[in-house]
Amino acid sequence: MTEKERMINGQLYRANDDQLRADMKHARVLTRLFNQTTEEQQAYRRELTQELFAKSGADLYIEPPFRTDYGCQTTIGEHVYMNYDCIIIDVAPVTIGNHVFFGPRVSLYTAGHPITAQERRDDLEYGHEITIGDDVWIGGNTVVNPGVTIGSNVVIGSGSIVTKDIPDNVIAVGNPCRVLRPITSDDHAYWAQEKAAYFAATAEPTDESSE
Repeated sequence: MTEKERMINGQLYRANDDQLRADMKHARVLTRLFNQTTEEQQAYRRELTQELFAKSGADLYIEPPFRTDYGCQTTIGEHVYMNYDCIIIDVAPVTIGNHVFFGPRVSLYTAGHPITAQERRDDLEYGHEITIGDDVWIGGNTVVNPGVTIGSNVVIGSGSIVTKDIPDNVIAVGNPCRVLRPITSDDHAYWAQEKAAYFAATAEPTDESSE
């Protein structure tokens, strides 16, 4: 297998391979161009992210600056928002679902290195896939480590270090990140009430009510 094939398959590989260097250079050019854009260049930003990522859905919005190793290993769903300074190290596949919010400085790290020093000196490394479900909010300064799957309808508290899988429908936080509690029917009822109050307060008056 090539070094790229070994990398994609989660096996030990060396990143100083010509093909991988070319792929990384391509990603760095695109991210540099993206990070230099202005707020008035949304269409150009969209062109750049479509070329950078393996797939990205509608309404992807990334606040510059943003960093990634390859981009072509990352698949992003519909309606995803990433705040400032997010990093995706995608030596293994990264899959991000629909309606996902990242706070500032969220980092997804698929890369790993041998525990033993000699193998690190030999420039060997590996990667394990990261998967994030739908309707996930990850708070700022959170790190997601290699091999982690985060379920759907999940809130990860800011500053968390996610080292193990997180199930659906929970709030999780901490270092290491642990489930704090489930998201309950009371949560849904409270936020539905708050949403109704918001729309009632911000609704435009009808002609009849304004007389």
